[in-house]
Amino acid sequence: MEKESNFAEWYIEAIDRAGIVDRRYPVKGMNVWMPYGLRLMRLINGFMRDEMARTGHEEVQFPVLVPEDQFQKEADHIKGFGANVYWVTHGGLNPLDVRLLLRPTSEAAMYSLYSLWIRAHTDLPLRLYQIAPVFRYETRQTRTFIRVRELSFFFESHTAHENFDGAEEQIREDLEIWEHLARKYALPALFNKRPDWDKFAGAHYTVGVDAYVAAPGRAMQVASIHQYRDNFARVYDVTFEDRRGERQYAHQTTYGISERVLGAEVAIHGDDRGLILPPEIAPIQVVVIPILAKGAKGRILAEARAFEGEIADKVRTELDVREMRPGAKFYEWERKGVPLRVELGLDEIEGDHVTLVRRDGTRRRKVSRADAPKRIQAMLDRIQRDLYRKAERELREGIHTIDAYGDAPPKGIIRAGWCGKESCGLAMEDKLNRGMLGTPYFGEEFRGRCLECGDATDTVAYAANSY
Repeated sequence: MEKESNFAEWYIEAIDRAGIVDRRYPVKGMNVWMPYGLRLMRLINGFMRDEMARTGHEEVQFPVLVPEDQFQKEADHIKGFGANVYWVTHGGLNPLDVRLLLRPTSEAAMYSLYSLWIRAHTDLPLRLYQIAPVFRYETRQTRTFIRVRELSFFFESHTAHENFDGAEEQIREDLEIWEHLARKYALPALFNKRPDWDKFAGAHYTVGVDAYVAAPGRAMQVASIHQYRDNFARVYDVTFEDRRGERQYAHQTTYGISERVLGAEVAIHGDDRGLILPPEIAPIQVVVIPILAKGAKGRILAEARAFEGEIADKVRTELDVREMRPGAKFYEWERKGVPLRVELGLDEIEGDHVTLVRRDGTRRRKVSRADAPKRIQAMLDRIQRDLYRKAERELREGIHTIDAYGDAPPKGIIRAGWCGKESCGLAMEDKLNRGMLGTPYFGEEFRGRCLECGDATDTVAYAANSY
């Protein structure tokens, strides 16, 4: 299947052939994570946990069930999620006195406890996170990792602060965290402040972290950050005694990242042969394949095992000794996106070298056996950098600055002037046939006119079709 000609079918085929999940579970939009996919997702989550530890967040685990009365406390929250929740109405055969729901996100679950844990300014900032399943009854067509009914590994941090400035500082740190993660995931992105009509229900504002998938020319939100001010604190009575002895409402933020990150990895880096995984998150970084020859099978297998032992303490390796033709093995590991293949046959043994093949290219390199461990590590580092730079270049080339509607290309991200009025923003969405991603969080130098009304403006906005 060609990625460029039929991206939607290619995407599903790439996931299926890689063996990340099994989509045949008998509940639509819920997948079974297979061993390879689970290892991959745990590596992705491991970097999140590292960043949380570095920045002083602590991990918690809340129950999946939320009482209806807690959920109903936030009217905006209900407006945002009420039609998309799964309800639990019975315990066995007995109707429940209070209906329960499977959490679509965790504000209602967590903030009732925050109101008990936070008593004084000395309890702040409170910075907690969890990686847990959330459930949303998607009525539209589901798409693996992108639009599902169970997000199995939903990362969400929930922080509370003394004031608005403290919450703003947290958001800036969240964006710095993404920059660190982006290098590990090889996923450069834009930081866009969503327009008010597209912000998270109950938020003061929302920042979307938008990657770019070049093949269909679409944006993909891979993370979101929400500044709540004291909106949720007032509903859930999250108050504290300040330094003057007065009661104040806490200011809160959330940061959400899901397995959409994995969807972006597949969509952005994959090619017609399947996945291409950045080495940092690849469950298997190097696969060693013995090229067996008649009369030398034992010798070749012994050398392959010895070589795998030489590098196993430095990189994640797999030695493939299955009774299969080498070409079939090459094809399988390419589909799985393993960054680097090592071939070792009789020619390599007699020449005292190994053959290295990068997954993101086609060139074969022969390197001396003695230098191979060092060269392999250097090559993995180079693959990581190259994948990030390629995605960064595609993102940059996918942005088109226009001054008139007629200048808009059929796909890609549009950059244009916007006066800030909602009526103009909605008209731009309609005429561009793209959703408004919003305005750059850190701002950009711009002098021009609103694409819709023509008024002079120093504000630029981005719009794109999105997953």
